[in-house]
Amino acid sequence: MVEWTESERRTVTAVWDKINVDEIGPQSLARVLIVYPWTQRYFRSFGDVSYASAILNNPKVSSHGKVVLKALDWAVRNMDNIRGVYSELSRIHCEKLKVDPDNFRLLADCITIAVACKLRSEFPPKDQAIWQKFLNAVVDAMGSQYT
Repeated sequence: MVEWTESERRTVTAVWDKINVDEIGPQSLARVLIVYPWTQRYFRSFGDVSYASAILNNPKVSSHGKVVLKALDWAVRNMDNIRGVYSELSRIHCEKLKVDPDNFRLLADCITIAVACKLRSEFPPKDQAIWQKFLNAVVDAMGSQYT
């Protein structure tokens, strides 16, 4: 279990409150699929995701990016039980979808990049470090059923 200071809790909530899920979600998932093309194999049912413009204009990628980012709200609201909150989602990704758990880290990195690009000076290094601590806890929770 991750220990959180009150300052860290406030920072995570403040960053989350600034995020537009409908913007950052699609950008983050698209970035993963473009920068790490081997991740495209998990999204074959989305149609053409074989090149950047197809990914960026794919409504299924956009929609799923929003779903993924909306799921972060569970962790923001349950910072003391992130592992428990994501237990079933981790199981589905492990057993049914067979997603390589390293992809959760790649997505977390892409979320941080999208947030930094959008928030710029409103996302100083100190806040980014706390945000990454938070996303690392989510990544750990998403990988919990793989052991």
